[in-house]
Amino acid sequence: MLVLACAVSLALSWPGQLSYDSVVQLHDGRSGHYNPWHPPVMAWMLGTFDALIPGTGLFVVFDTVLFFAGFASLLWLARRPPWFAVPVAALCVSLPQVFVYQGIVWKDVLFADAAVAGFVCLAHAAAHWNRHRRWLFVVLALACLALATLARQNGGIALICGLIALVLVARRGGSGWAGSLGLGAVATICVSIVLLVTNVLLEMRTEDAWSAPAQIRLLQLYDLIGEVKRDPPLRLETLARANPNLLPLIRSDGVRLYTPIRNDTLVADQPLLAAFAATAPAAVAAQWLDTLIHHPGDYLGVRAQVFRWVFLTPDITQCMPYITGVTGPPQDLKDLGVARPFRPQDRALGNYAALFLPTPLYSHATYAVLAIVLLAYLIRRRLSADIPMAAMLSGALVFTACFFVISIACDYRYLLFLDLSALTGLFYCTIIRRQKS
Repeated sequence: MLVLACAVSLALSWPGQLSYDSVVQLHDGRSGHYNPWHPPVMAWMLGTFDALIPGTGLFVVFDTVLFFAGFASLLWLARRPPWFAVPVAALCVSLPQVFVYQGIVWKDVLFADAAVAGFVCLAHAAAHWNRHRRWLFVVLALACLALATLARQNGGIALICGLIALVLVARRGGSGWAGSLGLGAVATICVSIVLLVTNVLLEMRTEDAWSAPAQIRLLQLYDLIGEVKRDPPLRLETLARANPNLLPLIRSDGVRLYTPIRNDTLVADQPLLAAFAATAPAAVAAQWLDTLIHHPGDYLGVRAQVFRWVFLTPDITQCMPYITGVTGPPQDLKDLGVARPFRPQDRALGNYAALFLPTPLYSHATYAVLAIVLLAYLIRRRLSADIPMAAMLSGALVFTACFFVISIACDYRYLLFLDLSALTGLFYCTIIRRQKS
């Protein structure tokens, strides 16, 4: 059934559903010059697969098989799965987060798939810790978690949780604290070297400077405008001194255009954006910090509203719950040769995903509750392979929580890792009962 679900998902989606970001990253990958606002590993992978078969088809196959292979491999850990594992598996793989999302060319899908696969490999290593094959699973786990780290700016959370799980698994396997911590240190050093070398090589092809400081500045501006809208008398004296032209635009255009749903309305305002670009980054950071210290209620109120949208998605239709077909810059679509008419299978996938939108099955809150329940169960049960699964769920919850601080849009894909982790954890707990592992 799992193989069939994988095959049908691929058949309907191939060669992939592409949004604006997908097309831009494919264009970067083919040209060999990467946009610094996206993790360059995504463009590099798209370019590598595109060199073999033009388009995104091979990438979609890689992404889909990565998730389904990891999910299905959990069956190797079970001596005799119970009969109700079949409907549980059917439910998991029939949900749009699996069946539809695996065909969408997004870095968020790559991150979630790689992270889940990494923890599944660690579970296999834990179950075979007294055999030499454990090292194969450890290497595969670290490779997947390293890829997850490269695929998202905050993907390192999954890697940290994986390294902690590796230490605990080694300790449970009888290595002792000294040996376990030593293994964790060696693994950390090896992965750090791989990430450093990979980042250096990728940044050699990245246009302009590293964009993280610019992204942080944009987040700070988003917060400040939200605070002014929430508290109109709020004074931004540091910004007023640094650039007298910016503050009036914040109070007029900024307040008018601000929404906790996404920041696109702000960056589309050219006068506001120009005044912001002309303001010293140190002044923006100082004003943001001063407001945080002296008006924490305004900051927390704004962040709570933004997080409410990304986590609870009050109106999910405004949070890009899925995409089908191909959309992007017309010139890029022409240059890449990936433009295509909207196909019947694209429409069918969209209609299928839309059926779930009004239900709790398309809600991050549902999967957060499920993850917490499963985490409590795994901590109480404490089988060897439970450690990586518990680390996966913990990592997904921490990853979700960090969006309270960094979120600037409510796109559903951002927290896909939470959904897939909860579903994988549910399937694992269904098939693995209290036998020793």
